[in-house]
Amino acid sequence: MGGMSTPPPASILTGLKRGIRHRCPNCGQGHLYSRYLKVEAECETCGHELGLYPADDGPAYFTILIIGHLFIGPLLLFPFIWKAPVALVVPLTILPLAALTLVLLPRVKGAVIGALWAIKLRKAEDAPAG
Repeated sequence: MGGMSTPPPASILTGLKRGIRHRCPNCGQGHLYSRYLKVEAECETCGHELGLYPADDGPAYFTILIIGHLFIGPLLLFPFIWKAPVALVVPLTILPLAALTLVLLPRVKGAVIGALWAIKLRKAEDAPAG
């Protein structure tokens, strides 16, 4: 068994971990984003085309699902939500939830892109129509 060695198959866990850290899923070194949620066209380290992964609305849906189930649902079990004045409850809940959403969204988007990289799912821009 001599000759060229093939790279190991892409692992979904590897893609998820690299995406959560905002790194290129291919090499784990280059930056995934140029701005808050703007995906780099290609990795500055390995040249991998990062703009080919169709994350679309998936990250927003997953973020809503996570925030809703892990934070909003349990929050409704606390009595202060139902007993305190609305003028107090709204800022004490909405502001931290908005901040948490803004922190979580790029990590979830990175994880989705990492998973798409691992399963080799790309945009079908060059596919024939019809």
